[in-house]
Amino acid sequence: MTRADRLQPVQNLAEEAERRLAQQVAALERNAREAETKLLDLERYAEEYQRQYGERAGRGIGVTELRDYQAFLARLGEAMRQQRAIVTKTRNECDAGRLRWQEAAKRVKALDHVATQWRDEARRAMDRREQIEIDERAQRPRTQR
Repeated sequence: MTRADRLQPVQNLAEEAERRLAQQVAALERNAREAETKLLDLERYAEEYQRQYGERAGRGIGVTELRDYQAFLARLGEAMRQQRAIVTKTRNECDAGRLRWQEAAKRVKALDHVATQWRDEARRAMDRREQIEIDERAQRPRTQR
């Protein structure tokens, strides 16, 4: 068994780890997109609510309705603040996951490079041995004459 053959299980493990990390990155990116979509939905809702309220306020509203409006906007603002924090967190997780995946991909590439070098060295060594055998066979008839 050559060194390259002995390295194969390590390469397989590294490739599997890289595949797992790539899948994790895909899931993290989905989470980040979903969080961003929720934030956009909240922002659109807040804009629409304010627009509708502005129209109603133009016709006149009571103190209770004004207080309810302000309380709802405060809750909506808090929800948007929390969603922005979630968006930031998911983006950071996505970036960190992408870095882990890139490092795993670099390890796979390095292992592939080493295995290729070892296979090339083994092939060159075999070629040298074969050449030596050919040269020795070529020398035998001359010495036996």
